Amino acid sequence: MLRQLFVSKVRVKLLKTYFANPDKPRYGRQLSRLLGEQINAIRRELDNLKTIGLLESEKRGNRIYFYLNKDFIHYEALLLLVLKTTGLGKAIIDNQSRLGKVKWVFFSKNFAQNLPGEEEEIDMFLVGEIIMPELSALVVQEEKSRGREINYSVMDEAEFRFRYSGKDPFLTRLLMLPRFTILGNEDHLLN
Repeated sequence: MLRQLFVSKVRVKLLKTYFANPDKPRYGRQLSRLLGEQINAIRRELDNLKTIGLLESEKRGNRIYFYLNKDFIHYEALLLLVLKTTGLGKAIIDNQSRLGKVKWVFFSKNFAQNLPGEEEEIDMFLVGEIIMPELSALVVQEEKSRGREINYSVMDEAEFRFRYSGKDPFLTRLLMLPRFTILGNEDHLLN
């Protein structure tokens, strides 16, 4: 889907790479080797992304490092787009029917940005009648890809509504955290 929205395949690869590790600066030749693309194409797209303000750069020695500008006006919208079209977000959307009756899925902001969260922080939360073995298979695959355990919680809609109406401390704390909705809509659950 990203490839259809963005004409340049190199730009798509750069977006995926940078949003997978938003805090990691990279330089042109490093990206060329990593992505298997010509250095001139990489440089052109880095310049394009810098021109619109998504990337910033700094010179270190004889290299120019590019990094994401988290203050870019469309940063979170692009992050959400990448989350829904790659990795676990894409797997959940693509396998929605196999997962059961999924009402709502969100990732914590730290998880979405591949940043370490607090020890007890929930990375992913799901509401619905979820088929756990199917979900577990997707999570295990993403854990291997990220090289870390994913902390997630699942509730059916009745439990969610009961705990929400009772101002359950766990759920209240969870809903106060910044999040990115991958699937579904929270409005019908929270009203």
